[in-house]
Amino acid sequence: MDTLFGKLEDIAIDRLKEFEQVALGVNPDGYYLAYSGGKDSEVILHLAKKAGVKFKAHHSLTTCDPPELVRHVKTHPEVEIHRPKLTMWQLIRKKGLPPRRNMRFCCEVLKETAGDNAIIVTGVRWGESTRRAKRKMFEACFKKERKWFLHPIIDWSETDVWDYIRTEQIDYCKLYDEGFGRLGCVLCPMKSDVQREIERWPKIANAWERAIKATYRGDMGNVQFNSPKEYWQWWLDRDRKARRNDENQCMMFED
Repeated sequence: MDTLFGKLEDIAIDRLKEFEQVALGVNPDGYYLAYSGGKDSEVILHLAKKAGVKFKAHHSLTTCDPPELVRHVKTHPEVEIHRPKLTMWQLIRKKGLPPRRNMRFCCEVLKETAGDNAIIVTGVRWGESTRRAKRKMFEACFKKERKWFLHPIIDWSETDVWDYIRTEQIDYCKLYDEGFGRLGCVLCPMKSDVQREIERWPKIANAWERAIKATYRGDMGNVQFNSPKEYWQWWLDRDRKARRNDENQCMMFED
């Protein structure tokens, strides 16, 4: 490992050590490490172990996760897996509408309820999006008191992440080797390459389709539909350009 990269690792470990006593003061378990199973969370899990800080790693299932990702998460016995009270499909029916790019209630219900009374360690990085470029290395949650976020690799580039994974020989989900740049939920409203995911995971796509068609009511605001099929197609196609621009901005458990 060269000097520059060794420095990046040292800084990230120092950040974890710096806030450990604060984390222990908030929660006796130490850090709440948000492990998604993606490349960035692989790095923070590895760094937390290397730093020797106290933490517990957690993974939140959404019920529309890629099966390959779920299997990879299960290779880490130290990661506690949380199953939601409602599946994605039950949640859509309860809300009476599907999640959209600018209305991601799915993240709020299925992911962001975790980690109360704790400092949450995430793999958020500035280089991921314009929105994440505004984040701070340590920050308070604006929705809940006694909930904070620590992003120890916030200033790493994607190249830094992959170089570190290869240098440290960290195992990772092999969907990356097939060209999937972001893992997350299958057919997440933030993703634009939906056809590839429909073909790869048809059962999950069918579950999305059934749930969304079940909420059909003929219109969505000022948009009119003639059939559940047309409504489903609109959900797949809507705001395609905007989805590409804003892709991958789900807050913390995406990687």
